[in-house]
Amino acid sequence: MTKGLLKSSGLFRKQQQYDQIRMSSMTGLPLGKIAAASILSIVLAACGAPQETELRGQLAEGGNSDGSSIWDAFGPNTTDQTIAVNRYLWNASLDVLNFLPIQSLDPFTGVIVTGYGTPPGGGRAYRATIHVTDPALEARALRVALQTRNGPVATGTARAVEDAILARARQLRIADNRF
Repeated sequence: MTKGLLKSSGLFRKQQQYDQIRMSSMTGLPLGKIAAASILSIVLAACGAPQETELRGQLAEGGNSDGSSIWDAFGPNTTDQTIAVNRYLWNASLDVLNFLPIQSLDPFTGVIVTGYGTPPGGGRAYRATIHVTDPALEARALRVALQTRNGPVATGTARAVEDAILARARQLRIADNRF
């Protein structure tokens, strides 16, 4: 009954105008611009909704885009990891350069890094980085980098070490009876 009285007296219309002015003065923008901006933002947000929904679904299932989750780090290893280096070259490298202290070994990438050490009967300290690049027992599968405290060694010295490693790898293979 009060609304009917207000509508008929014109006070209702003045109240609406007052509310509109009050709302626009609070935001500093007229209501029409606020409405247009909010409709535009809703429309733009709707454009990306399917991708966001898929992402939320994946996250809700506990995974990410490649299907793994944080809990995979604590579970058993389900990936098949193969060592793609020649075991004879690997073991021969460790045998020939056994006088050098090992700093790091990575059989998955085939890298052996040693510290400085003096060979038996020698006076100069060497360090080596060996990279076994292939599962084949071939010279191209072995890379040796030697250096002294003064810098890299002569090419002939590095080649002699490579030859010693290859000869030892052949001996290990023959001892295994795998021709």
